[in-house]
Amino acid sequence: MKPKYSLKNNFLYSMDGLVELSKEKAFQIEMLFFLFFTFVLLILPYPLWSKIFLFGSLFVPIIAEAFNTSIEKVVDLSSEDFHILAKHAKDIAAFGVLISIIFTAIIWLGFIVYFSF
Repeated sequence: MKPKYSLKNNFLYSMDGLVELSKEKAFQIEMLFFLFFTFVLLILPYPLWSKIFLFGSLFVPIIAEAFNTSIEKVVDLSSEDFHILAKHAKDIAAFGVLISIIFTAIIWLGFIVYFSF
């Protein structure tokens, strides 16, 4: 039976998801980059609006990794045997993470170039 809606329970479910996600090596590496670039933001002499925008961009790969891990878990649940469609699903999700990292890097490089000249 489906549990009754509860804001508290939904929060606890999301924390369970964070705990599960934190076991993933890729997520751990992305969190190190997140923390490093958050620290970099504190020392950059950029206006507040740009720091807010750059900080927000750091969440894009984290969100993509959450979706990627979710897709991988569901694919693993559906079958333990190798299937080419399962491989495609995992590869496409991983590509989404890669694109999100490239997107974030382009944003950061754009701001660096903009404020350098």
